[in-house]
Amino acid sequence: MPTAAKAQVIDQTKEKFEQATGVFLTEYRGLTVQDMQNLRASLREKGGELKVIKNTLFRKALGETADALTEELGSGPTAFAFVYENETDCAKILVDYTKTNKAFVVKGGLLNGKIMDAQAVENFSKLPPRDQLIAMVIGAVAAPLSTLVGTVEAIYAQPIRVIGAVADKVAEGGGPVAAESAPSAPASEEAPTPEETSETE
Repeated sequence: MPTAAKAQVIDQTKEKFEQATGVFLTEYRGLTVQDMQNLRASLREKGGELKVIKNTLFRKALGETADALTEELGSGPTAFAFVYENETDCAKILVDYTKTNKAFVVKGGLLNGKIMDAQAVENFSKLPPRDQLIAMVIGAVAAPLSTLVGTVEAIYAQPIRVIGAVADKVAEGGGPVAAESAPSAPASEEAPTPEETSETE
């Protein structure tokens, strides 16, 4: 390949990698052209892009980031699945494809700067989609918060009622009353007679 063509591949690969949230490395040895086209189409629907790139050019495109790649990840005929969204869905497509096409292998990946081996990619593929995962986390946080808010409101409710009763008493011209002796009902209501008290007890 001419030097100019190699430079173009390196530049394009670098641009794709910078735009992507991650990239999964696969070995496509033995797949037919039709197989690759089908896989590409499936990934494209979920926000991924499959590209066959020489390992040496891929490493040059990544620069120092490529130093973290293991020898296994950076050897053999490699197809790179750049992921721009729906990371778990794209990982699932690749992992599921290995089960129906024995010639296809997921070697690992690089997601948000973290190296992943084949097992890590498979585990990642079993996670819910990003939006669903975020909703689950928010729900888990919101439930205790709502309980906490209810508890705080209960703690503050009684003192507020007592303060309100004291304010009503003072407004009527009476003297201040102790918090523990403040009436639970509004001060304007008549106090029950002894007879009424005995009937209700």
